[in-house]
Amino acid sequence: MKSSRPTSFDIAYQAGVSQSTVSRALRDSPLVNKETRDRVHAIAKELNYKVDKMASNLRTQASKTIALLLCEDPTSDNSMINPFFLSMLGNITRATARKGYDLLVSFQQLSEDWHADYVDAHRADGLILLGYGDYMDSRERLINLDLAGANFTLWGPQLDELPSHSVGCDNHLGGYIAAQHLLKLGKKRIAYLGDTSDHCPEFSSRYQGHCQALAEAGIAKQAELNFFADNSDANGFDACQQLMASKQTFDAIITASDLIAIGAIKALHQHGLSVPQDIAIVGFDDIPSSAYISPPLTTVLQDTQAAAELLVDSLLKQIEGEAPSARLLQPKLIIRESCGAK
Repeated sequence: MKSSRPTSFDIAYQAGVSQSTVSRALRDSPLVNKETRDRVHAIAKELNYKVDKMASNLRTQASKTIALLLCEDPTSDNSMINPFFLSMLGNITRATARKGYDLLVSFQQLSEDWHADYVDAHRADGLILLGYGDYMDSRERLINLDLAGANFTLWGPQLDELPSHSVGCDNHLGGYIAAQHLLKLGKKRIAYLGDTSDHCPEFSSRYQGHCQALAEAGIAKQAELNFFADNSDANGFDACQQLMASKQTFDAIITASDLIAIGAIKALHQHGLSVPQDIAIVGFDDIPSSAYISPPLTTVLQDTQAAAELLVDSLLKQIEGEAPSARLLQPKLIIRESCGAK
Protein backbone atom coordinates (compact mmCIF):
# COMPACT_ATOMS: atom_id res chain seq x y z
CA MET A 1 0.00 0.00 0.00
CA LYS A 2 1.36 3.41 -1.01
CA SER A 3 2.34 5.64 1.93
CA SER A 4 0.40 8.88 2.32
CA ARG A 5 3.28 10.50 4.16
CA PRO A 6 4.19 13.79 2.44
CA THR A 7 7.64 14.07 0.85
CA SER A 8 9.90 16.91 -0.18
CA PHE A 9 8.81 16.24 -3.76
CA ASP A 10 5.22 17.03 -2.75
CA ILE A 11 6.40 20.35 -1.32
CA ALA A 12 8.46 21.03 -4.43
CA TYR A 13 5.42 20.41 -6.65
CA GLN A 14 3.21 22.81 -4.70
CA ALA A 15 5.93 25.44 -4.35
CA GLY A 16 6.93 25.25 -8.01
CA VAL A 17 10.61 24.69 -7.23
CA SER A 18 13.08 21.79 -7.39
CA GLN A 19 13.39 19.17 -4.65
CA SER A 20 16.95 20.31 -3.90
CA THR A 21 15.68 23.88 -3.43
CA VAL A 22 13.13 22.56 -0.92
CA SER A 23 15.91 20.78 1.00
CA ARG A 24 17.92 23.96 1.19
CA ALA A 25 14.94 26.14 2.05
CA LEU A 26 14.07 23.86 4.97
CA ARG A 27 17.65 24.35 6.21
CA ASP A 28 17.18 28.13 5.83
CA SER A 29 20.06 28.31 3.39
CA PRO A 30 20.79 31.88 2.20
CA LEU A 31 21.21 30.42 -1.28
CA VAL A 32 17.40 30.39 -1.43
CA ASN A 33 15.70 33.79 -1.35
CA LYS A 34 13.51 34.61 1.67
CA GLU A 35 10.24 34.59 -0.27
CA THR A 36 10.87 31.03 -1.49
CA ARG A 37 12.02 29.87 1.96
CA ASP A 38 8.87 31.24 3.57
CA ARG A 39 6.66 29.60 0.93
CA VAL A 40 8.37 26.23 1.37
CA HIS A 41 8.10 26.38 5.16
CA ALA A 42 4.42 27.29 4.94
CA ILE A 43 3.65 24.37 2.61
CA ALA A 44 5.69 21.97 4.77
CA LYS A 45 3.70 23.05 7.84
CA GLU A 46 0.40 22.69 5.95
CA LEU A 47 1.32 19.16 4.83
CA ASN A 48 2.68 18.27 8.30
CA TYR A 49 5.98 17.33 6.65
CA LYS A 50 8.68 15.78 8.87
CA VAL A 51 12.34 15.39 7.86
CA ASP A 52 13.40 11.76 7.44
CA LYS A 53 16.59 11.75 9.51
CA MET A 54 17.74 8.34 8.21
CA ALA A 55 17.40 9.42 4.60
CA SER A 56 19.12 12.70 5.40
CA ASN A 57 22.08 10.86 6.88
CA LEU A 58 22.32 8.61 3.83
CA ARG A 59 22.33 11.65 1.55
CA THR A 60 25.24 13.22 3.39
CA GLN A 61 27.59 10.37 2.53
CA ALA A 62 30.57 11.49 0.47
CA SER A 63 30.41 10.93 -3.27
CA LYS A 64 34.23 11.13 -3.71
CA THR A 65 33.54 13.38 -6.70
CA ILE A 66 34.44 17.01 -7.34
CA ALA A 67 32.43 19.15 -9.75
CA LEU A 68 34.51 21.43 -11.98
CA LEU A 69 32.34 24.19 -13.42
CA LEU A 70 33.75 26.13 -16.36
CA CYS A 71 32.61 29.57 -17.38
CA GLU A 72 31.78 29.83 -21.07
CA ASP A 73 34.04 32.27 -22.91
CA PRO A 74 33.84 33.62 -26.45
CA THR A 75 36.29 31.67 -28.63
CA SER A 76 37.21 31.51 -32.31
CA ASP A 77 36.00 27.90 -32.40
CA ASN A 78 32.90 26.30 -30.90
CA SER A 79 34.53 25.09 -27.68
CA MET A 80 33.58 28.18 -25.60
CA ILE A 81 36.50 27.32 -23.31
CA ASN A 82 39.32 29.76 -22.64
CA PRO A 83 42.56 28.04 -23.86
CA PHE A 84 44.18 28.98 -20.54
CA PHE A 85 41.59 26.84 -18.75
CA LEU A 86 42.28 23.84 -20.98
CA SER A 87 45.72 23.53 -19.43
CA MET A 88 44.21 24.05 -15.99
CA LEU A 89 41.61 21.35 -16.70
CA GLY A 90 44.24 18.71 -17.48
CA ASN A 91 46.21 19.52 -14.34
CA ILE A 92 43.09 19.52 -12.14
CA THR A 93 42.11 16.12 -13.54
CA ARG A 94 45.48 14.67 -12.57
CA ALA A 95 45.53 16.36 -9.14
CA THR A 96 42.03 15.07 -8.40
CA ALA A 97 42.88 11.51 -9.46
CA ARG A 98 45.95 11.50 -7.21
CA LYS A 99 43.66 12.25 -4.26
CA GLY A 100 41.31 9.39 -5.13
CA TYR A 101 38.46 11.59 -6.39
CA ASP A 102 36.53 11.58 -9.65
CA LEU A 103 35.99 14.80 -11.58
CA LEU A 104 32.66 15.89 -13.03
CA VAL A 105 33.05 18.68 -15.62
CA SER A 106 30.28 20.99 -16.76
CA PHE A 107 29.54 24.62 -17.66
CA GLN A 108 28.33 27.10 -15.06
CA GLN A 109 25.61 28.47 -17.35
CA LEU A 110 23.66 25.24 -17.27
CA SER A 111 22.23 26.23 -13.90
CA GLU A 112 21.54 29.21 -11.70
CA ASP A 113 22.04 27.04 -8.61
CA TRP A 114 25.38 25.26 -8.71
CA HIS A 115 25.34 24.06 -5.11
CA ALA A 116 21.89 22.48 -5.41
CA ASP A 117 22.70 20.77 -8.70
CA TYR A 118 25.94 19.19 -7.54
CA VAL A 119 26.35 19.14 -3.74
CA ASP A 120 22.77 19.00 -2.50
CA ALA A 121 21.98 16.52 -5.26
CA HIS A 122 24.94 14.43 -3.98
CA ARG A 123 26.66 14.34 -7.33
CA ALA A 124 29.75 16.01 -5.85
CA ASP A 125 31.27 16.86 -2.47
CA GLY A 126 32.42 20.32 -3.53
CA LEU A 127 32.88 22.74 -6.41
CA ILE A 128 35.82 24.20 -8.32
CA LEU A 129 34.84 27.26 -10.35
CA LEU A 130 37.03 28.25 -13.31
CA GLY A 131 36.07 31.76 -14.29
CA TYR A 132 32.99 33.72 -13.36
CA GLY A 133 32.02 35.77 -16.42
CA ASP A 134 31.02 39.32 -15.53
CA TYR A 135 31.97 39.57 -11.86
CA MET A 136 29.28 42.14 -11.07
CA ASP A 137 26.67 39.66 -12.34
CA SER A 138 28.17 36.70 -10.44
CA ARG A 139 29.13 38.52 -7.24
CA GLU A 140 25.94 37.88 -5.27
CA ARG A 141 25.85 34.20 -6.13
CA LEU A 142 29.47 33.73 -5.05
CA ILE A 143 28.89 35.61 -1.80
CA ASN A 144 25.83 33.45 -1.08
CA LEU A 145 27.90 30.30 -1.58
CA ASP A 146 30.31 31.60 1.05
CA LEU A 147 27.50 32.57 3.45
CA ALA A 148 25.97 29.13 3.08
CA GLY A 149 29.21 27.46 4.11
CA ALA A 150 29.53 25.73 0.74
CA ASN A 151 32.68 23.78 -0.09
CA PHE A 152 34.10 25.58 -3.12
CA THR A 153 37.24 27.11 -4.54
CA LEU A 154 37.37 29.79 -7.21
CA TRP A 155 40.17 30.49 -9.66
CA GLY A 156 40.09 34.24 -9.49
CA PRO A 157 41.10 37.41 -7.69
CA GLN A 158 41.34 37.93 -3.96
CA LEU A 159 38.47 40.23 -3.02
CA ASP A 160 37.26 41.62 0.30
CA GLU A 161 33.85 39.97 -0.08
CA LEU A 162 35.40 36.54 -0.79
CA PRO A 163 38.46 36.51 1.45
CA SER A 164 38.92 32.77 1.81
CA HIS A 165 37.83 30.77 -1.22
CA SER A 166 40.04 32.06 -4.06
CA VAL A 167 43.18 30.66 -5.59
CA GLY A 168 44.70 33.08 -8.06
CA CYS A 169 47.69 34.85 -9.51
CA ASP A 170 49.10 38.12 -8.20
CA ASN A 171 47.64 40.01 -11.16
CA HIS A 172 48.79 43.40 -9.92
CA LEU A 173 52.39 42.18 -9.81
CA GLY A 174 51.98 40.60 -13.25
CA GLY A 175 50.86 43.89 -14.79
CA TYR A 176 53.66 45.68 -12.97
CA ILE A 177 56.49 43.45 -14.22
CA ALA A 178 55.12 43.56 -17.78
CA ALA A 179 55.15 47.36 -17.84
CA GLN A 180 58.48 47.51 -16.03
CA HIS A 181 60.06 45.33 -18.70
CA LEU A 182 58.89 47.62 -21.50
CA LEU A 183 60.05 50.71 -19.59
CA LYS A 184 63.52 49.17 -19.24
CA LEU A 185 63.54 48.75 -23.03
CA GLY A 186 62.99 52.51 -23.33
CA LYS A 187 59.28 52.44 -24.16
CA LYS A 188 57.35 55.50 -23.02
CA ARG A 189 53.95 55.39 -24.73
CA ILE A 190 52.53 52.04 -23.65
CA ALA A 191 48.96 51.22 -24.66
CA TYR A 192 46.80 48.88 -22.58
CA LEU A 193 44.16 46.60 -24.15
CA GLY A 194 41.76 44.95 -21.74
CA ASP A 195 38.98 45.61 -19.24
CA THR A 196 39.91 48.07 -16.47
CA SER A 197 36.54 47.98 -14.65
CA ASP A 198 35.14 46.11 -11.63
CA HIS A 199 33.38 43.75 -14.05
CA CYS A 200 36.70 41.92 -14.52
CA PRO A 201 38.78 42.26 -11.32
CA GLU A 202 41.72 40.22 -12.67
CA PHE A 203 42.16 42.42 -15.74
CA SER A 204 41.63 45.52 -13.62
CA SER A 205 44.40 44.45 -11.22
CA ARG A 206 46.77 43.91 -14.16
CA TYR A 207 45.98 47.43 -15.33
CA GLN A 208 46.61 48.87 -11.85
CA GLY A 209 50.01 47.16 -11.77
CA HIS A 210 50.73 48.64 -15.19
CA CYS A 211 49.84 52.11 -13.88
CA GLN A 212 52.05 51.69 -10.82
CA ALA A 213 55.08 50.91 -12.98
CA LEU A 214 54.40 53.98 -15.12
CA ALA A 215 54.00 56.19 -12.04
CA GLU A 216 57.30 54.98 -10.57
CA ALA A 217 58.95 55.89 -13.88
CA GLY A 218 57.48 59.40 -13.67
CA ILE A 219 54.94 58.79 -16.44
CA ALA A 220 51.37 59.96 -15.87
CA LYS A 221 48.47 57.58 -16.45
CA GLN A 222 47.85 57.43 -20.21
CA ALA A 223 44.08 57.00 -20.37
CA GLU A 224 44.00 57.91 -24.05
CA LEU A 225 45.98 54.72 -24.75
CA ASN A 226 43.57 52.38 -22.96
CA PHE A 227 41.05 50.45 -25.07
CA PHE A 228 38.51 47.93 -23.86
CA ALA A 229 38.86 44.28 -24.89
CA ASP A 230 37.22 41.10 -23.64
CA ASN A 231 39.31 37.95 -23.51
CA SER A 232 39.36 36.91 -27.17
CA ASP A 233 41.59 37.35 -30.19
CA ALA A 234 38.72 39.03 -32.06
CA ASN A 235 38.37 41.61 -29.29
CA GLY A 236 42.13 42.16 -29.29
CA PHE A 237 42.05 42.77 -33.03
CA ASP A 238 39.18 45.27 -32.71
CA ALA A 239 40.75 47.09 -29.75
CA CYS A 240 44.05 47.47 -31.61
CA GLN A 241 42.19 48.78 -34.65
CA GLN A 242 40.57 51.40 -32.42
CA LEU A 243 43.96 52.28 -30.94
CA MET A 244 45.43 52.91 -34.37
CA ALA A 245 42.33 54.81 -35.53
CA SER A 246 42.74 57.15 -32.54
CA LYS A 247 45.95 58.50 -34.14
CA GLN A 248 47.68 58.40 -30.75
CA THR A 249 51.40 57.72 -30.81
CA PHE A 250 52.52 54.56 -29.02
CA ASP A 251 55.60 52.36 -29.05
CA ALA A 252 54.37 49.34 -27.07
CA ILE A 253 51.23 47.47 -26.04
CA ILE A 254 50.41 45.51 -22.91
CA THR A 255 47.37 43.26 -23.17
CA ALA A 256 45.32 41.70 -20.39
CA SER A 257 45.66 38.24 -21.98
CA ASP A 258 47.56 36.35 -24.65
CA LEU A 259 44.40 35.99 -26.74
CA ILE A 260 44.03 39.77 -26.86
CA ALA A 261 47.72 40.06 -27.79
CA ILE A 262 47.36 37.56 -30.65
CA GLY A 263 44.50 39.60 -32.11
CA ALA A 264 46.46 42.84 -31.64
CA ILE A 265 49.49 41.45 -33.47
CA LYS A 266 47.28 40.52 -36.42
CA ALA A 267 45.88 44.06 -36.53
CA LEU A 268 49.37 45.58 -36.39
CA HIS A 269 50.54 43.36 -39.24
CA GLN A 270 47.54 44.32 -41.37
CA HIS A 271 48.52 47.97 -40.95
CA GLY A 272 52.06 47.26 -42.08
CA LEU A 273 53.58 47.56 -38.60
CA SER A 274 56.26 45.13 -37.50
CA VAL A 275 56.50 43.50 -34.07
CA PRO A 276 58.80 44.24 -32.29
CA GLN A 277 60.64 46.62 -34.65
CA ASP A 278 57.79 49.16 -34.71
CA ILE A 279 55.71 48.11 -31.72
CA ALA A 280 56.66 45.87 -28.79
CA ILE A 281 53.91 43.79 -27.19
CA VAL A 282 53.44 41.79 -23.98
CA GLY A 283 50.61 39.37 -23.20
CA PHE A 284 49.42 37.59 -20.06
CA ASP A 285 48.81 33.86 -19.29
CA ASP A 286 51.47 32.03 -21.38
CA ILE A 287 48.96 29.83 -23.20
CA PRO A 288 50.72 27.20 -25.38
CA SER A 289 50.15 29.04 -28.68
CA SER A 290 51.92 32.17 -27.38
CA ALA A 291 55.30 30.53 -28.00
CA TYR A 292 54.45 29.65 -31.63
CA ILE A 293 52.87 32.78 -33.10
CA SER A 294 54.98 35.16 -35.18
CA PRO A 295 56.80 36.61 -33.41
CA PRO A 296 56.74 34.46 -30.26
CA LEU A 297 54.99 36.40 -27.52
CA THR A 298 56.58 37.85 -24.41
CA THR A 299 54.03 37.15 -21.70
CA VAL A 300 53.34 36.77 -17.99
CA LEU A 301 53.20 33.14 -16.89
CA GLN A 302 50.47 31.84 -14.58
CA ASP A 303 51.57 28.39 -13.38
CA THR A 304 48.57 26.15 -14.19
CA GLN A 305 50.07 23.05 -12.57
CA ALA A 306 50.62 24.80 -9.25
CA ALA A 307 47.21 26.46 -9.56
CA ALA A 308 45.45 23.14 -10.12
CA GLU A 309 47.12 21.52 -7.13
CA LEU A 310 46.19 24.44 -4.88
CA LEU A 311 42.57 24.48 -6.09
CA VAL A 312 42.15 20.77 -5.38
CA ASP A 313 44.05 20.89 -2.09
CA SER A 314 42.01 23.86 -0.84
CA LEU A 315 38.71 22.20 -1.71
CA LEU A 316 39.59 18.85 -0.15
CA LYS A 317 40.60 20.58 3.08
CA GLN A 318 37.16 22.22 3.19
CA ILE A 319 35.48 18.87 2.55
CA GLU A 320 37.46 17.45 5.48
CA GLY A 321 36.17 20.23 7.73
CA GLU A 322 39.01 22.75 7.65
CA ALA A 323 38.38 26.46 7.17
CA PRO A 324 39.07 27.71 3.63
CA SER A 325 42.05 29.96 2.97
CA ALA A 326 42.99 32.01 -0.08
CA ARG A 327 46.22 31.31 -1.96
CA LEU A 328 48.16 33.63 -4.24
CA LEU A 329 50.60 32.47 -6.95
CA GLN A 330 53.53 34.57 -8.08
CA PRO A 331 53.65 35.41 -11.81
CA LYS A 332 56.79 35.18 -13.94
CA LEU A 333 57.74 37.16 -17.04
CA ILE A 334 58.57 34.95 -20.02
CA ILE A 335 60.67 36.98 -22.47
CA ARG A 336 60.35 36.16 -26.17
CA GLU A 337 60.78 37.98 -29.46
CA SER A 338 57.69 40.25 -29.39
CA CYS A 339 59.72 42.70 -27.29
CA GLY A 340 62.93 42.28 -29.24
CA ALA A 341 64.42 39.31 -27.37
CA LYS A 342 66.24 36.68 -29.41
